[in-house]
Amino acid sequence: DAGRQLDAGALRRVCDPDSLRFETTADLPALAEVLGQPRAVAAMEFGVGIASHGFNLFALGQPGSGRTTLIREYLERLAATQPAPPDLCYVHDFADSRRPMPLLLPAGQGATFKRDVHDLVTELRAAIPRAFDAEEYTKHRDQIVQELDDRRQQLFAGLERRVSEAGFQLMRGPGGVLLVPVIQGKIISPADLARLTEAEQQKVEQVRKRLQADIEDSLRTAREVEKSIREKIQTLDRETAAYATKHLIDELRTRYQEQAAVLSYLDSFENDVLASLDDFRKAGESEATPQVPLAAGAERPLTRYKVNVLVDNSQLKGAPVIVESNPTYSNLVGRIEHQASWGALFTDHTMIKAGALHRANGGYLIVAARECLLNPVAWEALKRALKESALKIEEIGTHLGLVTTVTLDPRPLPLNVKVVLIGAPMLYYLLNAYDEDFQKLFKVKADFTARMDRTPEAEQGYARFVSTIARQEKSLPFDRGAVARVIEYGARTAEDQEKLSTRFGEIADLVREAAHRAGRNNHSVVTAEDVRQTEQARRYRHNLIEEHLQEAFRKNTVLVEVTGSAVGRINGLSVLGLGDHTCGHPVRITAAVAPGQRGVISIEREVELSGPIHGKGVLILNGYLLRKYAQSRPLNLSASLVFEQQYSMVEGDSASLAELCVLLSAVSGVPLRQDLAVTGSVNQHGEVQAIGGVNDKIEGFFDLCRARVFSGSQGVLIPASNRRHLMLRDDVVEAVRRGEFHIWEVDNVEQALVILTGQQAGVAGPDGEYPENTVHRAVSDALLKYAEVMKAQAAIQEKSG
Repeated sequence: DAGRQLDAGALRRVCDPDSLRFETTADLPALAEVLGQPRAVAAMEFGVGIASHGFNLFALGQPGSGRTTLIREYLERLAATQPAPPDLCYVHDFADSRRPMPLLLPAGQGATFKRDVHDLVTELRAAIPRAFDAEEYTKHRDQIVQELDDRRQQLFAGLERRVSEAGFQLMRGPGGVLLVPVIQGKIISPADLARLTEAEQQKVEQVRKRLQADIEDSLRTAREVEKSIREKIQTLDRETAAYATKHLIDELRTRYQEQAAVLSYLDSFENDVLASLDDFRKAGESEATPQVPLAAGAERPLTRYKVNVLVDNSQLKGAPVIVESNPTYSNLVGRIEHQASWGALFTDHTMIKAGALHRANGGYLIVAARECLLNPVAWEALKRALKESALKIEEIGTHLGLVTTVTLDPRPLPLNVKVVLIGAPMLYYLLNAYDEDFQKLFKVKADFTARMDRTPEAEQGYARFVSTIARQEKSLPFDRGAVARVIEYGARTAEDQEKLSTRFGEIADLVREAAHRAGRNNHSVVTAEDVRQTEQARRYRHNLIEEHLQEAFRKNTVLVEVTGSAVGRINGLSVLGLGDHTCGHPVRITAAVAPGQRGVISIEREVELSGPIHGKGVLILNGYLLRKYAQSRPLNLSASLVFEQQYSMVEGDSASLAELCVLLSAVSGVPLRQDLAVTGSVNQHGEVQAIGGVNDKIEGFFDLCRARVFSGSQGVLIPASNRRHLMLRDDVVEAVRRGEFHIWEVDNVEQALVILTGQQAGVAGPDGEYPENTVHRAVSDALLKYAEVMKAQAAIQEKSG
């Protein structure tokens, strides 16, 4: 049973333009839903809908699948139906200046409140000095001061009278008030006092002590009077200032009467203003004086009354959707800036800056997982904020315990945000395995697939996607033929006739390039030919290395035959991945055999130029030989396989079918066609299994055959299970249609051998023997001869031993 030759219609699933229900994409609405990701959309709906703690999302998928764009657009549509979160402000805490307080105001009121407070402070700076300059204030203050003078004069007049009556006089000295004895109106000197009798001296000293106590009482009374007067002046000042400011502050209270936090702040604000009247009186004076840089540690006048609006949501039409592409520690949780003055640094609450979590609070935050993990302490800061449902701004040096200087310690802010991490599948599984917090904080997995089913609805969705990109770019619309070609490109990218690629970033680039080319071709709409030329131009830009390989084949620098037949030699197919481009290229595989007991070895494996999967494929060949030919006698075979002129790493088992065929050819002596190339994996039962990169492999051999001139018999053998993956280039399909190139599908090794050798493979009879003139019979006979040779050698060794 030979394999089946495929006709041209099986090599590419063409999209019929007539199946698309429009003339140009200008007739189609823009794509409003997420295309081809029902599983991810269901996860997104669940993740953003559940309010429980820890149900944040991790969106995993291959780069270029458009995950970030799709998630952002989905969240923006959802967020537009939700209320805008409050504005976030930070204000000075008058009770603890190191701990600024967060203040939440309805969206749009943050900037208004900041302006209102600024205007209030401006009015206070004018109203307070004006109130103290008023005649009524001066009159009341003078009365209080006069009262102080009167009471002080009365107090000291009485004191002087009592001192005089006691025979002393008060005199002021450097150390304070002195008591000097007086007799008959004359001050007694210390020498005169010493000439008095001891009784007279004791009497003078007793009077002095009594008067000294009287003086101390009088001075204490004077201080109390002064304190009382000061209190009266302070009370007068507060009453004067309150009279001048209360109505101004009350206006704000009325305006924000529904905001309890604002009212509480205004109460503290008012108390601090009344307790700091000198700041306002000096502020009024400083307007006429030049500004001088602040000394280190000095407080900027009236700065504490400023309102710092960290997040202004006045322009939001719904909940915020923030994409943080550079998730550093500061960009996520905010920072505290400093200003240099006189060689020192200082800060205050106005230098607190918002992070992405502040801006996304009440909405959604999209973060690139890899970038977050690469930034120092950013990942831990994000986890801590989500665990505590609170956002605390902390300098990174303080967070790490590296800085102990005095700085601000803003009070934390309640956090209500859905975080969507975006990363590769491997990163998700590594975090899930090794980070115990990850499982608790990111409980929703949104898995973005790289392919979707190719249904009529999906093709129509592709058309709407093309329409959306064309509108966004303000480019030419696409006609039905062009869209059909884009759909075929999507199937080729997915490497499946029944699938379409969901890597919409790549599809969008194709749409943009095709529209640009159509404009250069002076077309009014983008046609299928524009898209085809775009595909060719893309390939030309990226396939320089592929052309170098083909040149090496054409000039026989790399030896590969595409005509004739040979024993122990076959054309395998390999794929070279270059990041932005993949290409297939033929590779000659040869086998050498002899009697022995080593079995089949791979030279690449022996010299460590192959990976474990390739090594597994070679060992499977041993299993096939044992099952097929060693059921009644031992397998006496030593064979080596090698990829000729292959000097880089070999990995994968897609060459195992070719390796098995060339091995059987080398053992049996049956030649193999060199005008055919073979790809496919094989198991121990000889069944041919699907491989990857089938289109690139076929096209690589096709390009070589075309360069060497078609013989009309050249072609490729592929696994039958790869038939659905065929989305070949137009030139390959056309060559098959003309009979210049051929593609066969095979299910097992026997079918491949029939095509490659022109002989039947053979089926074992009841006695286990294969029919004459079959490949398996030739292999069996050769292995029997090998067994006899080994037996004879063993006998000779036994005799000589």
